[in-house]
Amino acid sequence: MTVAVTGASGHLGRLVVEALLRDGSTPVVAIVRDPQKIADLAERGVDVRQAGYDDPDALDRALDGVDRVLLISGNQFGERVAQHTNVIRAAERAGVKLLAYTSIPRATENPLILAQEHKGTEAVLAESTVPHAVLRNSWYWENYFGGLGHAVETGVLHGAADAGRVAGAARADYAEAAARVLTTDGHEGKVYELGGDERLTYAELAQVISEASGKPVRYENLPQADYSAVLRQAGLDAGYAAALADADAGIASGILDVDSGDLQKLIGRPSTPAVEVFRAGLA
Repeated sequence: MTVAVTGASGHLGRLVVEALLRDGSTPVVAIVRDPQKIADLAERGVDVRQAGYDDPDALDRALDGVDRVLLISGNQFGERVAQHTNVIRAAERAGVKLLAYTSIPRATENPLILAQEHKGTEAVLAESTVPHAVLRNSWYWENYFGGLGHAVETGVLHGAADAGRVAGAARADYAEAAARVLTTDGHEGKVYELGGDERLTYAELAQVISEASGKPVRYENLPQADYSAVLRQAGLDAGYAAALADADAGIASGILDVDSGDLQKLIGRPSTPAVEVFRAGLA
């Protein structure tokens, strides 16, 4: 059995490849746009193949002989459904036995801006002929690293999540779960709602950052529009700032408060403590 990971040079993709190498039970194919970015993995025996999500011919070559594939959602917003569809169709042509896709919690009813292309991709998967599993990842704690230094420096974590809870986990936890799905049986047709043990409000998240940094940090809740403006002032473009502020509003509504236990069952342990993740981010 051969397993493949798309987007293997990205943060999540590389961690999945590393988890597969630790498992050691199957040959690993890493699919990337630029093979030079993971030349070190090729030196460790990974079969590195070049393909982008918008190149069907390259995807056909990349998936040749692959039994199971992880489709990691792309980062070209507005293009993702079409690009993901290219991978799904290539998997169909290759006779892939299982395609796992990284989605978002409650994708079919999730109102977030960031959820809509996941919803569209899941709809394509539902009508495809390739056996599939859906990994609905909640937030990575690493999502907060971009503003972590500022929060520690100023003592204030800004957001628009009110008292909503986010069931975050370390990116490596989600990677380990994906590797488990790729290397074990019985996942066809499954939808996994994945979230960490710690379902934190932003006030609690600020306390975690305080513990990790050794400096006091408090949470300041803002109206959604005001938080979007803060993000734009920090250098984000208007569209991305609006999407992140919209995500915080979704957290306030409970859409990312995942308590299924699916992540813990897949990895066979509790999720990595948030304070450990943030300590690593501050190191």
